[in-house]
Amino acid sequence: MSKDLLSFFLAWMSAPGRVGAIASSGPALAELITREITASSGPIIELGPGTGAFTYKLLQRGVPQEDLTLIEYGCDFVKLLQMRFPGARVLWMDASRLANSRLFEGAPVGAVISGLPLLNMSTRNIVSIVGGAFSYMRSGAAFYQFTYSMRCPVPRPVLDRLGLKATLLDRALLNVPPASVYRLTRRAPCKFVNV
Repeated sequence: MSKDLLSFFLAWMSAPGRVGAIASSGPALAELITREITASSGPIIELGPGTGAFTYKLLQRGVPQEDLTLIEYGCDFVKLLQMRFPGARVLWMDASRLANSRLFEGAPVGAVISGLPLLNMSTRNIVSIVGGAFSYMRSGAAFYQFTYSMRCPVPRPVLDRLGLKATLLDRALLNVPPASVYRLTRRAPCKFVNV
């Protein structure tokens, strides 16, 4: 895994705002962010998979490679992911273009796992990424996002605009650095009672 550390560090050095971390995520974070995923969760979109730390854990949870769409912007990571996960669909693209990419017909996706550094992004990009992801997600699906911050990386006005709620799943204190995982889901529609 020392090659992964070097790959991540070099990618971070060349574009720290886009990569967001100097090392790939550890086992504690991979365990936490995929905790609610099962083989029946697919198809699954993974945003910013990097070297595939979360992808490996998804496979351990029984998700077939054919049910994975890995969206990565770093071309070196794309080549690595294609070699490591030949059965997955690996796309070299900017995640902020999700809504315009026609990745799926309808909304079949059961989960989105995101390793993107949302805190380094503009509100406009966050809306494009999260809103684009939810356009492919079926009812009851969840978007899982990790952060090194103590607060949700999706600002409250963005959650309100998209009709979403964020729930803190837990903190991966053994990750270096420690990280938190949030689950984003659609809000239940309001029901009005006539009096």
